[in-house]
Parts: sequence; C-alpha cells; structure tokens
Amino acid sequence: MTDTQDTPLLLHREGAIATLTFHRPAALNAIDVPMALALRDAVRTLAQDRALRCVVLNGAGRAFMAGGDLDTLAADPVRGAAELLAPLNEAVALLGQLDAPVIAKVHGAAAGAGLSLMLQADFVYAAEGTRFNLAYINLGASCDVGASWALPRIVGLRNALEIAMLGETLDCAQAQRLSLINRVLPPAELDAAVQQLAQRLAAGPTVALGHMRRLMRAGLDRSLRDQLAAEACAFDACARTADLPRGIAAFHAKQAPQFEGR
Repeated sequence: MTDTQDTPLLLHREGAIATLTFHRPAALNAIDVPMALALRDAVRTLAQDRALRCVVLNGAGRAFMAGGDLDTLAADPVRGAAELLAPLNEAVALLGQLDAPVIAKVHGAAAGAGLSLMLQADFVYAAEGTRFNLAYINLGASCDVGASWALPRIVGLRNALEIAMLGETLDCAQAQRLSLINRVLPPAELDAAVQQLAQRLAAGPTVALGHMRRLMRAGLDRSLRDQLAAEACAFDACARTADLPRGIAAFHAKQAPQFEGR
C-alpha cells in the first residue's frame, strides 16, 4: 500500500472518472509549490488520456482549499508567486481544453486560489456550511488562477467587482443565488450526489460535451458570426464521432443512448 501522507495531490481513477484530491489537510489544502507542480503534472497526464470522461476536484480534510500557501509568498513574494502561478496556470489552461467535464466537490471553505480553481469547473456541488471568499484583496493582491476570467462570466461584472473588491465571505445561499455553485447538499449526501453526476457525465457523448463546455465559454469573446462558425465546426467534429449515430438511433428506437465517448 502506497503511503500518501506526504503526497500533496492524489489522483484516483475509477473507470472513466478521475478524481484529483488536494492533499494538505493540515494546511486546509493551501497550494504550495509541490502541490502546484503535482496538479500540473496530473492534468498533463489526464490531457493525454483518451479514455477519460469526467474529472472531479475535491479537498482532503476540513476544506476544499484555503488558497495559496502564505508561507511561500511571505518568504519571497515575487519568486513565490512566479513559482506557484506557472504550473497552476498551465493546469487551468489544460483543464479548460479537456473534453471531459469537470466537477468541483466543495466543503468547508473555498478561498483565494481555491475559489479560483472552483470557478473553472463546469459543475460545483457544495456541502451545507461551506464558505466562499475570493480573499486576494484582503492580502493586498489582485486575483489569479483565472478568477478574473471566470468570475464575470458566471456572476456578471457588477457582482464580480463586489466579490473581488470587497473580499467578503459568502455562505452557500449567497453563492447559489449568484450561480457560483449548482447545488447545496447535506455533508452526508455530497459524495453520493457528486458520484451520481460524475457517472452520468462519464456515460455521455464526451466529444460533444467537450465542444459544448468550450463553446459556452468562448462565446462571450466572439461575434455572433464567429460563434456560428465555431458551432458549425464543433458540430462537424461531433458528426464524425461514433456517438452521433448512436444517439440518433436511440432516439428513433425510444431508448436511452449508449454513448462510447468517441
């Protein structure tokens, strides 16, 4: 049995579903350089895995993630930020290009870089009692890890400015009202709900899901004409998969489709 006590990130695979667990529970999973590098390496591996059909992000211990490791930044703010952000930014960019949907399973707290990472997920399920805070401004810093890209897309510019510039803590009800999260569940029900969603997504048409998640995000940066062209290109790619004929045949047969994900 492998000792995982000092492993900053755990990658667990169950069929087509990969779970990435931030694993510094004593530090509320604050991201230090080893964790950032481990996340980059894990996502590089997943990006090459053609059998991957869903990714789940979660945190060990009492919280999803409390943000960046302040000891790393305090020792040398400039160097520490650079060493943290280079691998984190690569990981976020690669996650955004996956065909596999990404779920964030959140509990305890999602703050700073933890909230930034949460924002990159396609679905966010949170345990009751979870608290959310972008928090950067409270330290005298601007945000990173894609927060300024994702947050206005999710909550709108006015709400994003309030969240980012006031640095106030949000509870689950506030987060759900702002569409930061999809569902709030009792802690005892969170694992099962996320597993059910992951299995549903992993059984879906993975190529189509990948195009869908990218189209929805890119559409805000394109003209209507350019987005129509992107949609046509994506549909053409889906038409070349094994899944579209399966979906059409299942529709006519009034049966649930059995997608292959390719």
